[in-house]
Amino acid sequence: MTGTGTSIEPAAAHEAARELAPWPSARSRRTAIVAQFGGDRADLAQWALTTADPLADAVAAAIHADGATVRAAFNKGVANGLASVPDPHPAVAALLAGAESLPDYADDDLFDHGSAPFYTSPMPVHLVSLSAGALIRVYDSPSIANVLTTTGRLIDGAERRIRETGQWVATAMLPGALRAGEAGYVATLQVRLLHAQKREVARRRGYDEAAFGAPINQVDLARTWMDFTLTSLRAEAQMGFGLTTNESATLYKYWWLVAHLLGIDARLVEGIASNDQAARVDELLQAVTGPPIPESAQLAAATVASISTDLHEALSIPTGLGAKALSTLARRFHGETLSDDLGLPHSATAAAALNKAIQATRARRSKLRRNPTKWEAAREHHLAEARKRLAAIADAPEYAGREPSAGTRH
Repeated sequence: MTGTGTSIEPAAAHEAARELAPWPSARSRRTAIVAQFGGDRADLAQWALTTADPLADAVAAAIHADGATVRAAFNKGVANGLASVPDPHPAVAALLAGAESLPDYADDDLFDHGSAPFYTSPMPVHLVSLSAGALIRVYDSPSIANVLTTTGRLIDGAERRIRETGQWVATAMLPGALRAGEAGYVATLQVRLLHAQKREVARRRGYDEAAFGAPINQVDLARTWMDFTLTSLRAEAQMGFGLTTNESATLYKYWWLVAHLLGIDARLVEGIASNDQAARVDELLQAVTGPPIPESAQLAAATVASISTDLHEALSIPTGLGAKALSTLARRFHGETLSDDLGLPHSATAAAALNKAIQATRARRSKLRRNPTKWEAAREHHLAEARKRLAAIADAPEYAGREPSAGTRH
């Protein structure tokens, strides 16, 4: 991808085009993608639709075959580095070597300060944008909804997925957390392995690769990355918590590093520095995603019903409007067509309350920005509150020993 984040380098596309697997039948048509985006981008899309994460998939297969020994080696290597694992399984060694081999942009400033814009807003705002924004669009993907259907607990696990996804994002955003062995690095590699294990389960249970491509493939991963960046950032701006151009560019660059650790091909996301650039790349990903299936609407409804308390904290919306306000807000995030497809209702009463709350939020945030000392104090407060929330989650008995999720946990 070029530095503008809007086109694919021909050499990279030709590399991706070698020995392409057949185009998945439920993911639009190759001829339509060629007509809209050109042959090089169609080649990359075809490769991405039919490619998962070979390094993580090899570790999942080794764990399935050899059990506790390989898993223990993986856990030790993630926490303490590849060098700490004596005679590691080749699959574990390859995955950890790839994760520890950092891109050239990953300097100390990025590790320590790249996520700072995230903490200009409090955690309840992020939970609302993740749920009513990001996760609803994640579930709009028929392939991801099918993976969740195939691996079980489609609806009853929705609230836990939201909480665990929020836990993972908040952990990954902590300053310095993506350095090898730190909490965000460990959590992100655990999520990557979890995706690989879900692929294995989905394949054993009859997931239709001819229709949807590889389960949790590179398009699905990159599209989910867009939901944690583009969809969430736009949602937060609509709620009154927008970022400046420089803040957005800094945060996108930090998410390149998250993508590297998640096993997302750099050609799909690196170089993106703004919502406009992300939207141009996202057009290709959306074009090959396919229409939502009935399970997508079920997941959207379960998601909206689960976090009304966070909306009250984020925008001071009366608790009695709860799900109505979330659904109305989600319609703003996703537009009329998708919202209708997902069965998200609109409430005029909730809309009026949202308009008033968002206007007040924008005014307060604008005033706060004009005082750099207070602005930085607010950011530090949000970071401290996030650390408290994460500590409380870690101490909760129901989360003991659980691994974080990135939106596709079953």
